[in-house]
Amino acid sequence: MCNNPVVIDFENVVKRYKLYKNDKKRFMAIFSKKVSYKNKLAVNNVSFQIKKGESVAIFGKNGAGKSTILKMITGVTYPTSGSIDVKGRVSALLELTSGFDPELTGRENIYLKGQLCGLTNSEISKLEDIIVDFAEVDEYIDQPVRSYSSGMKARLGFAVSVNIKPEILIVDEALSVGDKAFREKCLKKVKEIIENDGVTLLFVTHSTGTAKKFCDRGIVMKSGKMTFDGDIAEAIEIYEGKK
Repeated sequence: MCNNPVVIDFENVVKRYKLYKNDKKRFMAIFSKKVSYKNKLAVNNVSFQIKKGESVAIFGKNGAGKSTILKMITGVTYPTSGSIDVKGRVSALLELTSGFDPELTGRENIYLKGQLCGLTNSEISKLEDIIVDFAEVDEYIDQPVRSYSSGMKARLGFAVSVNIKPEILIVDEALSVGDKAFREKCLKKVKEIIENDGVTLLFVTHSTGTAKKFCDRGIVMKSGKMTFDGDIAEAIEIYEGKK
């Protein structure tokens, strides 16, 4: 793996957010630079590289900067300074129901979400039955998504995300979706695509046990800074305060 190409490259990345007192102040700031705000340094000068086929866990307490890193990798937000280079099709299990249109059926939303991920209708068509079978929404697949329970929407979102042949898979606590049997099915599927398809995995979680099953490298974040990058066992010890 040491000779594999780099697919995620963070170089001196900084992300600052402007925090306003309320929505009114935030709106006023569009028209005036005099509106007061506080600077929140969410990510502070972070650098790392992830190579193709690596499985890396990111640990950190709430507010450590983990989710901000994921959002920058997926292009939801951009760094204030520094550079980020991502090579490959990214599938992110963050908000599993994002990209769904509630007025469309589950089947129609498979095509919509697939298109948003860069697939052609022909490519989606080949995956359609696999996705429908995996999601376990049965006869509801041809009903509007607005009629789905939150669990059904999450299962369909997961089914699409893991079956679109991603090159980089980003998971943010999404494996807690559904009942125990479905969670085990999700874990098995993620492990399968890592082992068989050479997918690069970036896994953000508070569950060190689950992370250890998938990852051999861990990054620890604290208050926006990266405090450790190395062996998964040592990363867990540092995160849990045992070292």
